[in-house]
Amino acid sequence: MSDEQQVTFWFVYMIRAENRALYTGIATDVERRFKEHLDVFYGRSNKGAKYFRGRKPLEVVYREQYVSRSEASGREYQLKKMSARAKRALIGESISTV
Repeated sequence: MSDEQQVTFWFVYMIRAENRALYTGIATDVERRFKEHLDVFYGRSNKGAKYFRGRKPLEVVYREQYVSRSEASGREYQLKKMSARAKRALIGESISTV
């Protein structure tokens, strides 16, 4: 690979919504994706997840980096199968605050 070629990384991320729920997704630019989710909540766009039509995204609370979309999708699938308790432990949130 030459110096001119840029590697595009994929990220698995979790966003905490206003209702304290954790949303999991993948993107190449987590900050841009968060803004798209926020735009969906405010009705400015439909580019973000439908999940945020009625739930305000508050903050990105977790992210992992991968070199391929396939790897990121596989990890996203694993995270989505986890219980809420396990997800909260993963992000370092105290179970007693739930």
